[in-house]
Amino acid sequence: MAEAQLVVKDLHGFYGESHILHGMEFHVAKGEVVTLLGRNGAGKTTTMKAVMGMLAQRSGSVSFEGQELIHLSSNKIARIGLAFCPEERGIFSSLNVYENLTLPPVVKGGGMSLEEIYQIFPNLKERLKSQGTKLSGGEQQMLAIGRILRTGATFLLLDEPTEGLAPVIVQQIGAMIRLLKQKGFTVLLVEQNFRFASTVADRHYVVEHGKVIDMIPNDQIANNTAKLEQYLGV
Repeated sequence: MAEAQLVVKDLHGFYGESHILHGMEFHVAKGEVVTLLGRNGAGKTTTMKAVMGMLAQRSGSVSFEGQELIHLSSNKIARIGLAFCPEERGIFSSLNVYENLTLPPVVKGGGMSLEEIYQIFPNLKERLKSQGTKLSGGEQQMLAIGRILRTGATFLLLDEPTEGLAPVIVQQIGAMIRLLKQKGFTVLLVEQNFRFASTVADRHYVVEHGKVIDMIPNDQIANNTAKLEQYLGV
């Protein structure tokens, strides 16, 4: 197996008095697409925020390319090359598509140009002057992902990118993730829909009560469908 790019060990996370993460452990190799699967409230999004330094109370180890991140602030973690695309997308409604795309600073060399982003998401090029709130849910998701590709990040944390989207848009998001993998990006994906996840991911970690309880390689997912349905309460 390729050397791990991200290694998470004994990761604990808290919101105030609430202990959410109970020793999360997983790794992601460079160029892999890996999913965190689990029911709502399992701790998947909290894990991503802890990795990105967006969770005030966290302990354990988060190592990226050999560098410990657990005590770094989120802006420093972003400059190392990690980027988080939240479920709520965070599109600025008062700005148009072009302004939303170009607002985040480039924090690291090697980011995609606007033309490269338009090639992946041709819808965005057609809507450059449209206000953020005028976009469909699918277009907002494309904009949210396109925005972080400009920054130079090569490790992408995508939180429920297909949530609430029409099937045709879900297919586009899947094609985009596969293309990013071909280009050498690494993707950590939070999903509840393991059928979608199985079309893009190499491996799947099942999260329950703030810890990993199973890991299933994608080529074994067909043999584990019943088990996954039980885990996820499908």
